[in-house]
Amino acid sequence: MPKSKPMYLHQSAAGAPARIRRGYDAKFRPSPAYRASLPDMMVAAHDAVQGAHVPIQQVGVSNFRLPLKFRTKQGKILTLEASVTGTVSLEAELKGINMSRIVRSFYDHKNQVFTGEWMGKILKTYLRKVESKDARLRINFSYPMMQPSLRSGLAGWQFYDVAFEGVMTSAGAYRRFIHFDFVYSSACPCSAELAEHARDRRGVYSVPHSQRSKARVTIEEAPGKKIWIEDVQALCAAALRTETQVMVKREDEQAFAELNGAHLKFVEDAARLLYREFERDRRIIDFRIACAHLESLHSHDAVSVICKGVPGGFAADFMDFRSLVC
Repeated sequence: MPKSKPMYLHQSAAGAPARIRRGYDAKFRPSPAYRASLPDMMVAAHDAVQGAHVPIQQVGVSNFRLPLKFRTKQGKILTLEASVTGTVSLEAELKGINMSRIVRSFYDHKNQVFTGEWMGKILKTYLRKVESKDARLRINFSYPMMQPSLRSGLAGWQFYDVAFEGVMTSAGAYRRFIHFDFVYSSACPCSAELAEHARDRRGVYSVPHSQRSKARVTIEEAPGKKIWIEDVQALCAAALRTETQVMVKREDEQAFAELNGAHLKFVEDAARLLYREFERDRRIIDFRIACAHLESLHSHDAVSVICKGVPGGFAADFMDFRSLVC
């Protein structure tokens, strides 16, 4: 049998005690003096910074979750699970930030009803606490809206992926954005024409192809203006007309087939239809729209991106189409 060696954290096979005592003292409570004595990496020497001596544009925390209160357009308060990402800029001479301060500053306002102004307060708070020049905040959540069926009189909850985003600089400039996903059906105009041709010329019944599709709309609110989530949904529905359904009986399914037949669209059509609705809403100063039609004909998707074209505003540079799979 090999000679037993001493262990640092565990008792050895020969019964020798561990060199380091382990244990958690649940009764210990730190005093103010003890807290003041704790080491702080924020005051480490400059040579503690590793790598290139350069600033970092964004550093922070992502996907910390908590329930937040949101006000509907009708004045009802909803409490929804939210996923929060908060970041700040970091100067080259600083090693890092105290990330818990971002979370704590957020929790200081946790019981308030969410508004764009509320998000601005959060950004100002952790700009001050973290002593940074720029700050960003993004809050993702699933927003429920009751959707009536087309003909049966039923209704069911439709859920929309929404994100509110705010950006603030040390100069006090504040911009806020809404990201909204809208899922709809897209029936191909070419396939519909070819199906009718087959029936007319050869008496052959065929089914035109259609597919579940998604539009992701990102808008920037005009200063002093308020656009509700319900308004964004209504603009999308008015533009595309074929939102996917929740509660469906046979008469609703038939109605949906008729609705798709009345509103055939390519992915290019979808982008332009949405552009028309959002461009004429004065509460919106800029927008970008990305659409993906998840083709049932092809093994790939049809996609399009369009933006309002404001100088210095959004660019049509969206490329994350895989995130539009629905």
